[in-house]
Amino acid sequence: MCLAIPGQIVEITEDEPVRRSGRVRFGGAIREVHLGYVPEARVGDYVNVHAGFALAVIDAKEARESLRLWNQIAEKESERRSP
Repeated sequence: MCLAIPGQIVEITEDEPVRRSGRVRFGGAIREVHLGYVPEARVGDYVNVHAGFALAVIDAKEARESLRLWNQIAEKESERRSP
């Protein structure tokens, strides 16, 4: 099972096909991500990322829904751990 997190591409830092990479925003954090699997991705696009690799380009609506679900999971986990 793959747990991919949605993020938005803010910059393409390397555009050579094998080494294609960019900076992706995840909430308040920005991380360097390998973009070789999504050659169609452009700045402003949302991508699903797992282990530093963008696996798919997704639309903004799907990204928002995924983030909403992740936030629900985090809230439930926090409630579960509270005394």
